[in-house]
Amino acid sequence: MNFKLPVLLAVFYILSTPVEAQKKWDLKSVVEYAMQNNLGVRQMEVQSLIANENYKQSKASVLPGLNFSTGGSLNSGSNQDPTSFGRITQTYVAGNFQLQSSADIFNFFSKRNSVLANEWELKAARASVDKSKNDIALTAANVFLQILLAMEQVKITEVQIKQTTDQLATTTKMVEAGTLPELNASQLQAQLASDSVSYFTAVGNVIQSKLLLKSYLNIDAADSFDIEAPPVTSIPLDPIADLQPEYVYRLALKNQPQQKYNEYKLYAAQKFVKAAHGAMFPTLSAFGSLGTGYNNQAMEITGVTPIMAPLGVVDVGGVSYNVFPSTPFNNYSYSKTPFGSQLSDNFRQTIGLNLSVPLLNGRSLKTSYLRSRLNIKSLELNKLADDQKLKQDIYEAYNAALISLEKYNASKKNVEINEKTYNFATKRFDVGMLNTFDLITTQNNLLRAKLESTINLFDYVFKMKVLEFYKGEGLKL
Repeated sequence: MNFKLPVLLAVFYILSTPVEAQKKWDLKSVVEYAMQNNLGVRQMEVQSLIANENYKQSKASVLPGLNFSTGGSLNSGSNQDPTSFGRITQTYVAGNFQLQSSADIFNFFSKRNSVLANEWELKAARASVDKSKNDIALTAANVFLQILLAMEQVKITEVQIKQTTDQLATTTKMVEAGTLPELNASQLQAQLASDSVSYFTAVGNVIQSKLLLKSYLNIDAADSFDIEAPPVTSIPLDPIADLQPEYVYRLALKNQPQQKYNEYKLYAAQKFVKAAHGAMFPTLSAFGSLGTGYNNQAMEITGVTPIMAPLGVVDVGGVSYNVFPSTPFNNYSYSKTPFGSQLSDNFRQTIGLNLSVPLLNGRSLKTSYLRSRLNIKSLELNKLADDQKLKQDIYEAYNAALISLEKYNASKKNVEINEKTYNFATKRFDVGMLNTFDLITTQNNLLRAKLESTINLFDYVFKMKVLEFYKGEGLKL
């Protein structure tokens, strides 16, 4: 039984460790990859692209409109000829072609303010993308540190297992020699089983945290994944004296994407108010059109033959004379007017001015204007609330960093004391002056002290990274 457990631990560790050589992710590569590939970030980028299209559309709306239209129809019965505009009753096929244009001359700057509002909306959308990137960077960094913590816990439990295994081997020999009771070996076997549970838990935490990190990086859960585990002490940290909360808060107001987002949204809302107010006034616009038409029954004269036929006979003094008209009769020949000739002959132009004055519109324009003004008040309150929360969060983060630093310093001293105690206990146990239970108790105290110190160290590093993050200058990696 003494040999089965170490073998099982070795097999479990090998299975949980990637065999093939692969890329190892460090903290910088993890953060940068998450900022580019996280699904939440990509969704915000799509929203930013939508805002960009809205901005482009609003800019194009101030340009003159131009539309081309055409159509055809089969007509019968009494209707109007589309080319001569006379009343006809024949059946015919007609076609029309029209080019129309219109442009606002003056609309009290409603469209201009809409363009500016959409420009600020675009800036707000981009700030929202930056916020999403910052959030996922901080989250990914936290999970990365959790993996490092779990890996450190694996190392600590491995050392604990080795110590217990060595003690068990020595005690077993002493039991077999009859110098120690069998209870001592049983107690160490129980301790080895407990150490193994801690080891399996730590390895499981490594695997679980890696799966969580892969989800943030948008990497398939089945793909191999390993990280580069530098000493946590190598992660750069600003001195806590340089991170006074009031100083950090002033920087955060200028640099945090959420604060920029609120500011841009407020600017956009102010422009929307002006645009809604301008829409309540008259709009002067110019319009023009070019058009032509076609009728498949339209006819044109293709030939004329004069005919000098007498109109009658006049008797003058007993003499009969033929009477002819002063101008000869004309015999006309007709054919269908060609398509191209009809387009040219029927070509028409229109130009004019249009004044649109809103009078009664179900209060829609006024309601839109008042709603846009209330929206400004809502955004001002949101901005104030976010600024207050930011300040509260910074002061809390600073206090948490101070506490975590004190806890880490205290836990380091605790480790030193427990190491000395364990060394003394081991020497006494080796000479038979300490029983197994007391040795196990001392060993467990050292294990807990090391785990607590490791946890406090990583907690301090993360708390400091959070405080640095609020400066709005990114994560120092």
